Amino acid sequence: MARVFVYGTLKKGQPNYKHMINTAKGLAKFQGRGHTVEKYPLVIAGKYNIPYMLNIPGTGHHIAGEIYSVDEQMLQFLDEFEGCPDMYQRTLMRIQVVEWEGKGGAGEARAAADGVLECFVYSTATFPPEWVGLPYHDSYDSSGKHGLAYVLRESR
Repeated sequence: MARVFVYGTLKKGQPNYKHMINTAKGLAKFQGRGHTVEKYPLVIAGKYNIPYMLNIPGTGHHIAGEIYSVDEQMLQFLDEFEGCPDMYQRTLMRIQVVEWEGKGGAGEARAAADGVLECFVYSTATFPPEWVGLPYHDSYDSSGKHGLAYVLRESR
C-alpha cells in the first residue's frame, strides 16, 4: 500500500471523489487530513478550471487535503487519471497530519514523532509561466467563492 495526499477534485465532496471509492479501479482507504509541510502555490487554471499544485516549494500556502492508503491498482489508475508524468508528476512530499482516522487511531501518524508523513502528491512542474501569477489558494472546493466551477471530463 502507498500513501497518497489529494488536495483537489478527488477529495470527499468533490466532483471526482467517486473514483476514490470505485473499487473496480482499486482500493483507497481514507486515513486522515493534513497539509503540506512546505508552502506551494495551489491555482485553478485552464479552460476546465482544474486545481494544480505548482511544484514551487516555499511559495504560496500550506495546502490542505486528505491522506489515503491506496493499493497498486489504484495508484496506477491515479497515475493515468492525473496524466502522469505529462500533466502532473507524482512526487513524495512531507505532509503534516492534522486529523487521523487510520487503524490504531493516531498511532501510525505518531510513528513520526512530529506527525509528519511522506505521501505521494500529484503536483506539476510543467505549467505555463503565467500560472504563477494566478491567485493562490490554501484549500480547494470546486464550488468555492473563487467562482471557477470545475468542468467534469464527461462534459468537456
